[in-house]
Amino acid sequence: MTSSYERIKSECKKKNQLWEDPDFPAVQTSVFYHQTPPFTFQWKRPQEILAQPVFINDSTTQFDITPGKMGDRWLVSCLGVLYLSKGLFYRVVPADQSFESPYYGVFRFRLWWCGEWVEVLVDDRLPTINGKLAFLQAQNTNCFWPGLLEKAYAKLHGSYEALKYGTLLDGLADLTGGITESIPIRADNVPIRPAIMYSLLDTTSIVTCTVNTSTNTAQIRNQLEKLPSGICVGSNYRLCSLDKAETLMGDSVQLVRLRDPMSLGNFGNGGGYNGDWSSLSNSWDRVSVQERDRLLGQLDIGDFWMSFADLTQIFTHLECVHLDSDTARDEPSLSDKSRKWLMRMYQGAWRKGVTAGGCRNNPDSFHINPQLQLFLNEKEDVIISLNQHSVMEPKVIGFTLYNLSAVQNKISECLPKSFFKKHKSLQNSQYTNSRQISQRCCLDAGRYLIMATTFEPMEESAFSVRVLGSSIRLSLLETQTMLLLDPFPSLNASQKIQADLSGSGTAQYEPVFLQLADDHKTINCYDLQELLEACLPNDYIKSCASLDVCRQVVCLMDKTNRGRITFTDFKVFMVNLKSWQGVFKIHTKEKSGILRAERLRDALYDVGFQLSTEILSILVLRYMRRDGTLRLGDYVSAILHLTMAFGKSFSICDCLEKSYID
Repeated sequence: MTSSYERIKSECKKKNQLWEDPDFPAVQTSVFYHQTPPFTFQWKRPQEILAQPVFINDSTTQFDITPGKMGDRWLVSCLGVLYLSKGLFYRVVPADQSFESPYYGVFRFRLWWCGEWVEVLVDDRLPTINGKLAFLQAQNTNCFWPGLLEKAYAKLHGSYEALKYGTLLDGLADLTGGITESIPIRADNVPIRPAIMYSLLDTTSIVTCTVNTSTNTAQIRNQLEKLPSGICVGSNYRLCSLDKAETLMGDSVQLVRLRDPMSLGNFGNGGGYNGDWSSLSNSWDRVSVQERDRLLGQLDIGDFWMSFADLTQIFTHLECVHLDSDTARDEPSLSDKSRKWLMRMYQGAWRKGVTAGGCRNNPDSFHINPQLQLFLNEKEDVIISLNQHSVMEPKVIGFTLYNLSAVQNKISECLPKSFFKKHKSLQNSQYTNSRQISQRCCLDAGRYLIMATTFEPMEESAFSVRVLGSSIRLSLLETQTMLLLDPFPSLNASQKIQADLSGSGTAQYEPVFLQLADDHKTINCYDLQELLEACLPNDYIKSCASLDVCRQVVCLMDKTNRGRITFTDFKVFMVNLKSWQGVFKIHTKEKSGILRAERLRDALYDVGFQLSTEILSILVLRYMRRDGTLRLGDYVSAILHLTMAFGKSFSICDCLEKSYID
């Protein structure tokens, strides 16, 4: 099948014109949708800015990208990490594109977005101010891949302005397809141990060191700021390796090898780090010539050595990108890693009244959230990541982890509300409106339950959960659809006598029934509606007197296919209606007569229906009102609907087998 990219090129060739993207037009609102800048952008193609533009210059390893007048430094730092990982870079930025003929003004990029790799197409019209690029640009070369990639990223976000609220960790995840993790280098004033860095470098992970001075470590200021040591605040320095320098005095110094993405040359050119073990440091006098040559021989362009002690004092965080074995396969720098991450992913959605139960602060609805069972064969560190797909209006999200080892029986169906009221959680992530939340957990072998939620119930969004480990399985717990009780039983002998003798029972309705009945003492759905309007005591119950409900009752109880019911049928319905009303009242705690949609599953369970998420979704779409609630008439109609669907049988009608997520 022809791709959109090839189709657009073919159409442009036929029309002999350059492509203009209709989905991200060259207008002011594509740059700023909320703020109004004091100037107007001019959109220009690269040939209108430079005489000889190029897409990518493979002859240089120099990363010379700057944010320009209005770009974002956090995105520059992300691109620096990507650029140093050539295998990952060329997956995002396909190299088979140029401004040479045949040229049609269309470029494509691949980004990890909403749980999958997507191809983003943009035209090459870029916003300029006074003839110069307003956003990301190459400082010393004529490359245009940074500005075009930034435009593709802005297109996904809706505008360039939306990138102002982006974060470095989200950007790294979008550009690499990995799970990002931020690790404080000093926690409670205790520095990180070298063993942790060795462990990180032993996996298919990209590990960087950064200095975040703001209280919000995810946001990086746009201005370039250098520390006295020459380290740039907000830049991500790649952690390459650790080694020990054996000194002439017989002791050893723990060193770390870092790579500066902005470095212009080999070790000794200056301009970067200027502390101990830098090119101008006298620390090298402490080691022999052979030891110095051994250490310097490991350095590549942009590399430098730093003592581990200085690293813990200068840098604030390790920012890691963990890649599963499939994603890391194309990256040469990760090919020799002994530990390769295994990734399991589940993609789902929080839907009103069905799976949007909110956090543990909502004990009556928390259990309706999607329940994921995690299996571990051995004790290990796993990384759990929750990513929401709401970009324009992000929700406050998080997840909770439970230990299921104490549960003796095999679990294949969703755990009930009672489980969460009796059991404490093992771990809880923070709740934030970030697009991604990740947390490292050290877990023993066994079974665990992951509950990914929004903070508030009834908030809708698609999401994905990814788990990284070495011996993990992930499965979705799903409730089987079955009929547990007869929701619409006929009256037994004692109930008939009680209904007939009770002054306030159904016997009092018989005169009105007979007035409406035909010669065979039967009524149709229109007569039934009139009867219920006359007999039901208040507006709360009279919501059951709708024509739809009456038609359902007649269809369910008519044995002659004439569309009519007898007084005995009517009595059966009234007795059951009273029973359903009692169940409805139990589940309407805050306000009488109004059932919140997230409680519908439990309310239907109490009258005999155990429903899968799929069937519940259909019912909620059919009966939930705009405010996320149901009235008694909606509830009764749902019961009648299900009773007809089941055919009043007591067998399982929809048994969903549990499947593992690969």
